[in-house]
Amino acid sequence: MPVAVPELGSFNFVPETKVKYLSALHNYLIPNVAQENLDWADLITVDLSLYGTPEGRRQLAETLIKAVREDGFFYVKNFNIPQERVNRQFSFGKQFYDIPLEEKLKYVPEGLDNGQFNGYVPAGRRVLDPVSGLKDRVEIYNIPKFDGFFKHEHPAIVQENLPEIEEFSKSLHSEVLDPLHVLLAIALELPEDYFTNLHKYERKSEDHLRYMKYSKYTPEENRKIGKLWVQGHTDLGSWTLLFRQPVAALQIQNHQTGEWKYVKPLDATLTVNACDALSFLTGGYVRSTIHRVTSPPKDQEHVDRLGLLYFSRPNNDVVLSTVKESPALQREGFTQNNFEKDGNQVPTMEEWTFAKQKWQRTKNAIRGDPKYENAQILPGHNEKLYA
Repeated sequence: MPVAVPELGSFNFVPETKVKYLSALHNYLIPNVAQENLDWADLITVDLSLYGTPEGRRQLAETLIKAVREDGFFYVKNFNIPQERVNRQFSFGKQFYDIPLEEKLKYVPEGLDNGQFNGYVPAGRRVLDPVSGLKDRVEIYNIPKFDGFFKHEHPAIVQENLPEIEEFSKSLHSEVLDPLHVLLAIALELPEDYFTNLHKYERKSEDHLRYMKYSKYTPEENRKIGKLWVQGHTDLGSWTLLFRQPVAALQIQNHQTGEWKYVKPLDATLTVNACDALSFLTGGYVRSTIHRVTSPPKDQEHVDRLGLLYFSRPNNDVVLSTVKESPALQREGFTQNNFEKDGNQVPTMEEWTFAKQKWQRTKNAIRGDPKYENAQILPGHNEKLYA
């Protein structure tokens, strides 16, 4: 039953870009982007309106496995969450970032430098241009699961709307994540509840809803940082859900060619990407795709970019060993992940989460520093950043 919601006002999205051709300067400064077209990735769509029948689920399982094998990113539509609910979450995020910095700083998590992440993560932790000292302008506010394991103490705009935020977060599990886990299990010829059993909402895990703001740079500043706001990386969990927002800046790297393509914002869809944990659990069969954030096209470079995301992760006690029960993985030869191949201890999801988060939250990391951009975070495993 949806909670009663007070009047809040609508959220106004900026117009989509009209740019069809990028300037030579824009492309010269971002490696491997096509020299003329704003090149959109041709991504698969998973239509959950087909989920209600065994035949529909079988068809969707084939679609999903093709998506996570080929691109790692895909769209989901007909996921049974009204756009009005989504818009209100964007409005909460906008109002959060409108509050004074000194108020937001009260919610920085203790242990941020050691990988803690729930609460407010301020901008300026990474040096993007070592010559000028120009730093990142990415702000994050993470809201953990409502499973009884986490405190919920937030600024007023969040605290006063917490019942609605809780309902929204839980609906992402029931309406999106649980179906994706069932479809993945079907594709790998496992019991349908195999992956949902690894992602039970009532058990502790580090899932979180995120309001994320990328503040704009001037054209001159963008030239100094090569028009690259966030370097190429993979996400550490199971799935990342990205709600449509029209500022064109997200790019994904093609697994075969290494080319970068833009991800187009499509109405009434989620953009979803598969992440590291699923790659480990499937011995690399599911691809954790490298993606990055660039400066927007010229007609959008004057606006900030507000993101609404949800990060799904297996329960903390799940050991990230390759699934042995899957006939599909056995036939295809995906029987070991890199930890297993090298004889290293396979981490639990909790160990993996905080090892990677500690690396990601390295304070004053300088772009181009090889000690940071190719670092061992666990025995036998190096994490990398990409141009």
